[in-house]
Amino acid sequence: MSLWAGVIIASVLVFSWKIFGAYVPQRWLEHPSIARVASLLTVALLAGLIGIQGFTNGGQIHPDARIPALLVAGVLTWRKVPFIIMVAAAAAVAAVLRAFAGWA
Repeated sequence: MSLWAGVIIASVLVFSWKIFGAYVPQRWLEHPSIARVASLLTVALLAGLIGIQGFTNGGQIHPDARIPALLVAGVLTWRKVPFIIMVAAAAAVAAVLRAFAGWA
């Protein structure tokens, strides 16, 4: 199977989950254990995305300007700073480190 066939099949599957999710009875979604699993899944997926995109390059851990930028973003999120300010501050930290500190 080619790469594009895999991408198309995965896209169709994810889209079908979204469509079928609209037909799940509301009482199922209001069950406390389902709500808890859904909230924990969101956090786990976000943590995985941050781990892969923020700390690796080519399948290996690669420390660069993204790590301090993620730390700044985390602190600002914890302090409940507006999202756009948090993104701008994290981008500025990464840009300054890349420009002046020689970080990749």
